[in-house]
Amino acid sequence: MYGIACLACCAFAQDDQASTGANRAAPASATRAGEIEAERQRKAASLQPEKVKPAERVLNRIEQNEIVERLTCQVTGLCVRFGGLITYSGFALGPEYTNHGLLGGAATFSTSFVGSVHEFYRADAHLNMPQLYDGFAFLDLDAEHLYYPRVDYYGSGPDSRKSGRTAYLLEQSAFQVSPGIRPIDHLRIGALGRYLLTNIGFTNDSRFAPTQEVFTEQTTPGLFAPTDFVQAGAWVQYDTRDNPGGPRSGGNYFAQYARFQDVLRDQFSFNRVDLEVQRYIGFFNHRRVIALRSRVQATQAVSGNQVPFYEQPTLGGPDDLRGFRAFRFYGNASFVNNAEYRWEVFSGLDMALFVDAGQVYNDWHQIGFRHLQTDGGFGFRFNVRNNVFLRIDTGISAEGVYVWFKFGNVF
Repeated sequence: MYGIACLACCAFAQDDQASTGANRAAPASATRAGEIEAERQRKAASLQPEKVKPAERVLNRIEQNEIVERLTCQVTGLCVRFGGLITYSGFALGPEYTNHGLLGGAATFSTSFVGSVHEFYRADAHLNMPQLYDGFAFLDLDAEHLYYPRVDYYGSGPDSRKSGRTAYLLEQSAFQVSPGIRPIDHLRIGALGRYLLTNIGFTNDSRFAPTQEVFTEQTTPGLFAPTDFVQAGAWVQYDTRDNPGGPRSGGNYFAQYARFQDVLRDQFSFNRVDLEVQRYIGFFNHRRVIALRSRVQATQAVSGNQVPFYEQPTLGGPDDLRGFRAFRFYGNASFVNNAEYRWEVFSGLDMALFVDAGQVYNDWHQIGFRHLQTDGGFGFRFNVRNNVFLRIDTGISAEGVYVWFKFGNVF
């Protein structure tokens, strides 16, 4: 009995010690948890909202209020159109009206008039039916009239001189119809018919010598005898870009053939081929993009005819060779290559580094990679919902440094 009692006492003693130890440990554990919670609350109280840079704040406000959509006429109704004229025309704007609800939403009509402070202007009207027969077919009708009191001209061919700049007046009206089909996803095949009226005159800009006083009809076909054309042709496009307004992946492949028939003088009929390849390679979640483009424009006169100078392919300016003046080179054929590295700075703004290389030729058989004019530079791309609405490019070449402000992307 005595032994049993001793064992019981020992057991109760051990239980008391364990209970006492647990009770002693509990306050230490509770104290540590309290310290962690207090530290968490202290850090939470000291947290500050992320500071938004002023430029990013402005772009966010523009996006939230759909200001760009209203300024670039991406909404139905009356709006203000900015830009749309050739380089150096000066600040340009004008009214535009768009109706997306014609034919129960199957057609869109738009018309605009844009004028500049230097008396350049353009008026146009478009009727687009992109979803005929459940999207299998489409039809576009377009009319346009432009008046440019100054277009620069340096002479034809790759050897023209920067110091030889002259200017002429260009006035054109065009009426075009383009039906087509979509046989498979991403593929469009179309035809086009166009009537083009052209007038060439003396520039009213006294800063430059009139082209008519420096060049002749022999060196510059069509200078004193502009004509009208009936244009007919066909084109094909395969487009896999994820977003045409600001692509970050995919490609765009385009080819077009057209015949220009001189209907007044039978002197300037010619054929023209346009080829273009674009490729976009996105990485780092498409926040970085390598954009590549190669384009060929080639003309060939019909036997006994010449290509008029105002219909020759040109290079130079914000859309191809950005380190050269606009319309710096004229030729019967042109070849240009562009490469850009684009990266997102923050939402609404991308930057780009670019190189351009291209040349014009007297004959399309001369096209190649030798003796190309080259330039490089950097740029800014302002976008809303990944669609570029304004870009600023600075191009640098052996002929100087040029800064371009343009609405829309370069390619």
